Amino acid sequence: MRLISWNIRAGGGVRAARIAQAIVDLRPDVVALSEFRGTEPSLLIAGLLSDAGLTFQRATIDPLLPAVNSLLVASRWPLRVCRLQRAPDNKHRWLHVNVAAPDPLAVMALHIPNRVTGVKYPFMNSVVDVVRDWRGPPAVLMGDTNSGRVGIDEESPAFNSIEDRWIATLGELKWPDAFRLMHRDKREFTWYSPNGRNGFRLDQMFLHPSIGAKVVKFDHHWFGATHERREVLSDHAAMVIDF
Repeated sequence: MRLISWNIRAGGGVRAARIAQAIVDLRPDVVALSEFRGTEPSLLIAGLLSDAGLTFQRATIDPLLPAVNSLLVASRWPLRVCRLQRAPDNKHRWLHVNVAAPDPLAVMALHIPNRVTGVKYPFMNSVVDVVRDWRGPPAVLMGDTNSGRVGIDEESPAFNSIEDRWIATLGELKWPDAFRLMHRDKREFTWYSPNGRNGFRLDQMFLHPSIGAKVVKFDHHWFGATHERREVLSDHAAMVIDF
């Protein structure tokens, strides 16, 4: 099974068809997209993914607010949306689905808001509550967390002790960071500042204890020769994991 998580940047824009083709070329079974919107480019992406076999789709877009950043999960197998009482209270940036794959799987796609919104830390606390109380099937929690470990996931100081501790807490709850599970202390970044051009690993996948041992491969994909924005399809790298 192959899963992809990717922040496609502002709904995809003129890059939409190329974004969809990049995903299709990797032949995933489940895809979770952040900054998906109810606009024409994002809907084009959804349609092209459906044409390629990812026909089961759930999104958090609001038809009355189509330009708001939301989430899409697309799958080769049926999806059922699940709602947990302690899940983050953000209808656009949290999407929990059960995937009716041969080996059933839960996917929790998320896009954690920035600090300036004032709701980042309550959102993060709710994610910890979900993980701590989890009684469901094997699961993957994945997306743009706007967080990282101090010192190791940043080229210049950006993360604080709360964000650092949040990632450490998920690990203590036996939900490892898939990148660290496979690459240990390697420094690799998923977003670069357009001004300072310094890197940060803002995107993660956290794995239910029962599936960590099943990971075969985890990679970041930029779909370009470098991470320079003029050459890539998004300002974020995609995460690709194989079980």
